[in-house]
Amino acid sequence: MVHKFKVRQMVQLKQPGFSDTRTNSSNVYEVVRLMPADQTGEFSYRIKSGAIERAVREGEIRGA
Repeated sequence: MVHKFKVRQMVQLKQPGFSDTRTNSSNVYEVVRLMPADQTGEFSYRIKSGAIERAVREGEIRGA
């Protein structure tokens, strides 16, 4: 299995949370780090937009 997204690729959250819609109206993030798969086999990523950095699972994001 390989990661679907690459470092420096721009992505969006599929379901932005309340704080995301208030702080970043476009909800576009840059992938900053590829992380290993969890117990279910799903990969994770570190994504960043401005000062906001967070970890997300592959199923929570889509290409921008």
